[in-house]
Amino acid sequence: MLEGRADIAFAGFDNVVAYQEGQGEAKIPDNPDLFAFIGGDGGFLAIVAAPAVKRFEDLKGKTLSVDAMTTGFAFVARELVASNALAETDVNFVRAGGTANRYRELIAGKHDATLLRTPFELLAQNRGFNLLASADALGAYQGTVGAARRSWAREHETALVGFIRAYFAATHWLYDRANREIVEAILIANVRDMTPVLAKQSYDLLLGDKGGLSRDLAPDLAGMRTVLRLRGKFGSPPKTLTDPMKYVDLSYREKALGKP
Repeated sequence: MLEGRADIAFAGFDNVVAYQEGQGEAKIPDNPDLFAFIGGDGGFLAIVAAPAVKRFEDLKGKTLSVDAMTTGFAFVARELVASNALAETDVNFVRAGGTANRYRELIAGKHDATLLRTPFELLAQNRGFNLLASADALGAYQGTVGAARRSWAREHETALVGFIRAYFAATHWLYDRANREIVEAILIANVRDMTPVLAKQSYDLLLGDKGGLSRDLAPDLAGMRTVLRLRGKFGSPPKTLTDPMKYVDLSYREKALGKP
């Protein structure tokens, strides 16, 4: 997106904040002009560990993999470790890329624990791995958002508004219980190790009446504040971040859906 090869991206809200604040993992030009235009989910994050690691204290001296060391999802892992009476130096944090790759490396025994997103924590538990904690322990959290560059959005308002309408319609199609069998079949066809039983469990989590994908596409204000709090605590260089709306413009959503 920053190179102009894509117009829209889905990423953690923390990524939008990180790159706007000069704290991102990759080197990019200053002020990348990013903003979030819709909310997507609360993260669906969980720490999953090898069969021999049954409690957080068992992680002492062990390896916990994250996507990248300076991202919000890594901050969630670090906060969960700290809140379970472990010092950061008790655990060896390593960078291991995206969720699917972290899942594969956990299963292969390369790491003792990792941070996974639904449905991968279910796939791991089905193989005898242990769920140590979920991000729900931190309260509200803003996970995925739709992001774009402000300059592109201004010049392509019609396209962005149309995209939001389509995404809204697709989300409601997924939530329609009449389509459940098709949705589960799509999961089985596209996610490695997915089974019919796990697809049903995944549906209940991803499209549950509580805590599922955002139906109205509105970001969670409390969840965004949690992201800022964690970035203020762990980000480098240190910054005090207090205003979530600095990174959001919901006017395109309002034009698409006709509601504030």
